[in-house]
Amino acid sequence: MNDARIPPSGPEVVLVLNSGVSFVEFEVFRMAKEQRMLAKGIVERIGQKDSHLTYERYDGHEVKEKGPIQDIHEALQLVCERCADSHFGVLESAAQLDAIGHRVVHGGEKFHESTRITEAVKKSIADCASLAPLHNPANLQGIEACEKAFPGVPNVAVFDTAFHHSMPPSSYLYAIPYELYEKYGVRKYGFHGCSHQYVAEATASYFQKPLGDLKLITCHLGKGCSITAIDKGQVVDTSMGMTPLPGLVMGTRCGDIDPAVILYLANEGMNADEIDELLNKKSGLLGIAGLGSGDMRDVIDAANKSNEQAARALWTFVQRLVSYIGAYYTILEGADAVVFTGGIGENSPYVRSRVVGQLGVLGCHLDEARNYVVGRAALISDERSTLKALVMPTNEELMIARETVHVLAGAV
Repeated sequence: MNDARIPPSGPEVVLVLNSGVSFVEFEVFRMAKEQRMLAKGIVERIGQKDSHLTYERYDGHEVKEKGPIQDIHEALQLVCERCADSHFGVLESAAQLDAIGHRVVHGGEKFHESTRITEAVKKSIADCASLAPLHNPANLQGIEACEKAFPGVPNVAVFDTAFHHSMPPSSYLYAIPYELYEKYGVRKYGFHGCSHQYVAEATASYFQKPLGDLKLITCHLGKGCSITAIDKGQVVDTSMGMTPLPGLVMGTRCGDIDPAVILYLANEGMNADEIDELLNKKSGLLGIAGLGSGDMRDVIDAANKSNEQAARALWTFVQRLVSYIGAYYTILEGADAVVFTGGIGENSPYVRSRVVGQLGVLGCHLDEARNYVVGRAALISDERSTLKALVMPTNEELMIARETVHVLAGAV
């Protein structure tokens, strides 16, 4: 059916939402040629007495408010009021919204691309809740709240797993009985898809080459970390699995681990919830460094002060990442660039220097002067490098907005 709200060229004003259990992150874009961010912010501690809103306009003007916010419906109402405020708003009214793009963590086997939300899509998102019990229910709650708050405005689901669905079976299958994949969907799905897709496209633009001509290894390094091998815009392999737990060492997640460790801990008396808490929230940099912090900045600071345990955590992080880069370089049969993004990847010359410093055998050599860059796109390898090293800031929210436009531009 025709959608009178969507102009032929696609939606112009797009609200992007990431809904969690007790928070809502939001960003408003004007999707003209410049794809300009108008406002962004977060409502935190929803349902608690100390709820608060942080709202930032495109020019840096910031508003912070505290006060009880009962539920996500009330949070959305507050977001709308601030966006349309006569003093610091960016819209005349909520009626200016053309579309809403939602980050949905898990699309399971069903969703290979972003899609307009219908009742059937909502049911499928709910069906995937067993794969992402902390995320999909909250994402769905945000969708349903928007349907009530903005009646008639189309909603689009952008799945964190969708970009990885081009992986071949040799990458996504686990070496367990095949019927577990058929019956329960037990397989590798991968995450951070919006980030890896954005960074791949931005890297192609930086090099002024079609994405279809490039082989890239993208490293999303933050509190959560993942690495992806991309051949001509298609994912060949990625480090996260059925859940975001495996792969690289992360802030509090263990990354790759011998599965028998879980059985051992169970035999020692730990229950499933305790093991889940251990591996997801008490491991990674936090667990190894013993500092009470999983923040890479704290680990580096302690390592530089001769804290041996922190140094072990740092080098374990680096070695795991270097191992994956080497493996993906081999799988791709060579690569054009290894790309660093995320909070650590964009902002830590220290980590990048130690990673690239071990990639000489692959033809990647660090330019120390170029590496002294924080938060902006920059080539950090030297002129002799055949494998380039690049810093590329990610923008998952803009990727979601673009996907929303892409889905709705052809609405009929």
